[in-house]
Amino acid sequence: MATNLRLSREAADALRAASVRSGRSQQELLREAVDSYLGLETGGGPPHEAVASGLVRPPTPFRDVAPTVRLRPGMTTATLLDRESGT
Repeated sequence: MATNLRLSREAADALRAASVRSGRSQQELLREAVDSYLGLETGGGPPHEAVASGLVRPPTPFRDVAPTVRLRPGMTTATLLDRESGT
């Protein structure tokens, strides 16, 4: 089930920080919190067990990245895709 969730600024900041600190996505942390609150914990499930046993490597930590390219005023990504030259 998909849902929309509006968090306070403090909760959003704490969730972002927990995501960066743990290397897990915000969505994964929220799902785990809801499952825990509802008493639906499953002990991490097969992905967690595979990592714990050494069968697979842990996932790449989540990184919130800043854009590396800034478009000139008036330019859109569609403009970049439509242009013929490399300038």
